[in-house]
Amino acid sequence: MYPFARMLKEMVMHRRAGPLVPGAEHVSHHRCWPWDIDPWLELNNGRTLTLYDLGRIPFVWRLGLVGAMRAHGWGMTVAGSSVRYRRRVRTFDRFTMRTRALGWDARFIYIEQGIFRGGDCASHLLVRMAFTGRGGGGIVPPAEVLAAAGHEAASPDLPGWVRAWIEAEATRPWPPFAPAPTPRPEAPVSP
Repeated sequence: MYPFARMLKEMVMHRRAGPLVPGAEHVSHHRCWPWDIDPWLELNNGRTLTLYDLGRIPFVWRLGLVGAMRAHGWGMTVAGSSVRYRRRVRTFDRFTMRTRALGWDARFIYIEQGIFRGGDCASHLLVRMAFTGRGGGGIVPPAEVLAAAGHEAASPDLPGWVRAWIEAEATRPWPPFAPAPTPRPEAPVSP
């Protein structure tokens, strides 16, 4: 089940936190509970992706994007992600989550998030978010959404590793598991 109570707690805890500008970092603190674990008593990889919402949604709120989205009837969705797991987070461990926007292009805003236990990064997420128009009206350019929230700045240059990920994603076949072309039988060669 989605952690609605934890999300509410995060929104209440950060309601008085100051507004953010693109490039600023949102920091939040969490704990790995028994319902977050896998059979090895550590934070489940799928649950990790859900818990990243606990940092990303308050971050977007503090940027002022939620108000702009409501005013225009826009939505927000994850359009792709890449996660790297490096350290275990075990039951009852406390951890810190850091969230920031790296930049945007004509279609997506690229957000980086990390879960830290002590000084070690346990996992790192790159996520591209799309803003969607009212009633399935397609993708709204992130610059338009940011401008509606009062942020007129141009996107910083995306880091090389993010640009490489974007390029790699562009070569990924869609739809996945498309049937391979059927080879034609070769005509027998006459002697």
